Amino acid sequence: MPVSHSFIKSVVAAVAIAKLAVALPTVPSQGVVVDLNSYAVLGPSGSFKNSASGLFNPTSTTAPFFQIFDDRFLDVIGENPIFRVVSSDTSVLSYAREAPVYVASTDELFFAGFDPTDNVVSKISLAAIETAIAGSPGSSPLNVAGTRLSLSSSLQVVNGGTGPYNGKIVFVTLGSPLAPPALALVDSTPPYATTVLLDNFFSRPFNSINDVKIHPTSGKIFFTDPSVGNQVGLRPAPLLKNNVYRFDPDTGDIRAVASDLQAPNGIAFSHDGRHAYVSDTGAFVSLTELDPTRAATIYKYDLEHESQAFTNRRVFAYADTGIPDGLQLDASENLYVGAGDGVHVYANDGTLIGKFFTGTTVANMVFAGNGRLLLLGGADLYYVKIAANPIKISYP
Repeated sequence: MPVSHSFIKSVVAAVAIAKLAVALPTVPSQGVVVDLNSYAVLGPSGSFKNSASGLFNPTSTTAPFFQIFDDRFLDVIGENPIFRVVSSDTSVLSYAREAPVYVASTDELFFAGFDPTDNVVSKISLAAIETAIAGSPGSSPLNVAGTRLSLSSSLQVVNGGTGPYNGKIVFVTLGSPLAPPALALVDSTPPYATTVLLDNFFSRPFNSINDVKIHPTSGKIFFTDPSVGNQVGLRPAPLLKNNVYRFDPDTGDIRAVASDLQAPNGIAFSHDGRHAYVSDTGAFVSLTELDPTRAATIYKYDLEHESQAFTNRRVFAYADTGIPDGLQLDASENLYVGAGDGVHVYANDGTLIGKFFTGTTVANMVFAGNGRLLLLGGADLYYVKIAANPIKISYP
């Protein structure tokens, strides 16, 4: 029996619809898709920002949520992500701001807040967080208690952290009138014994060491040293250029590897160690002021094979809100950047594919094993359960 042309067309159409249904990505309940083309032209009466810290939230969605600009971000977050506040503390100036370090052996997150008069370093159990989440499904805030730590007085204003490095936490400090900026190793168990590895460049004090990473193949320690300590009244006028440094703890060799930034801040390496990312926060003036005409830029570098000097600088991205602070990479080499409205995620071609939108500054973040991301939002600590996994940042 002959088959009609209309029947064939209907079958083809049904197959096409079925394929489209399979191809359409699933947007999770806390996800909001933003078509950037819809906002490419605002017009004379458009809602323009009037500062560098203004938020881009055209859907007026209540935070926290996943702001999706590109389908690749859906691969990052997965189909059933979790995004919620899990710990809060307003008794200090800033409870959770910098230096996040995940210690797998105890399933704990170490992190630092900020108080110019005191060290604010805490730890929190991931097991306790996940127990609280299991007992209270949804997205409403939780408040799992962190534990405030008492560290050596040689560490003044902890601001950066990574590792573990040979089983110990690596912390760097801004310094204070009581002690110079320093690079140190700290035990992850009580009494948190501390060994200062470095506190000067051939007898000149560092400006205010900000962030730190371990090179994945050489094991050398790299850190950034802007003048933020002087800007916030913690340190005297700087005696060094704002540099990125490489330190060899085996020999004591200390060298500048990048001197071409206004204010080097966050740092991260590709999984093979051939490339480095550094955020430049030259736009930071004070804790309450940004200069929108200065750097809020993430640069990508190549590493020279023998000296590991940073070469071939190029712009990787420019932060649209606030300044780009802490940097982390996932296993697909997407770059996660702390910023003025949450965490921005860039594909390895430099495309901003999405944001973990908190509506407030997230200075830093870290993976806590596969699929678990912790965001440091000042008064709040955020837990995000996603599909992405981290690259290895501990050593060896």
